[in-house]
Amino acid sequence: MKAKTDFPSINETPPEGLKPDGKPYRVLIVDDSLFVAKQLSQILSSAGFEIAATASNGEEAIEKYKELHGSIDLVTMDITMPKMDGITALEKIMEFDKQAVVVMISALGKNDLVKKSLLLGAKNYIVKPLDRKKVLERVVMALKK
Repeated sequence: MKAKTDFPSINETPPEGLKPDGKPYRVLIVDDSLFVAKQLSQILSSAGFEIAATASNGEEAIEKYKELHGSIDLVTMDITMPKMDGITALEKIMEFDKQAVVVMISALGKNDLVKKSLLLGAKNYIVKPLDRKKVLERVVMALKK
């Protein structure tokens, strides 16, 4: 029986979640929906990203970002959450770190909030329901900006 190594793939590309030095990009996932957080986590992990932490509201997101500052490469931020929404959390994170790479996650029909978040410094946005290809495309694009 032949092993996978007997058939090297000509089109094999390195996972999107790895930096040029081979280390994984570290992500903070912020979403009040456990389902969406898990889905994002699975999509990103399957592409080589490392999930550094998760938060379920804006206040937690700011705390975790400050705590892990310097070791987080990207934040995915839901727009609509309890306690503190994603837009306010984005503002506070950008005040703390102008270089923060934040990708907003929004439900359909929230275009005005998406525009506002991009003006505040978000690097990109993803619309729910999540599509693996689009999530990876937008996240990679944000990291290269």
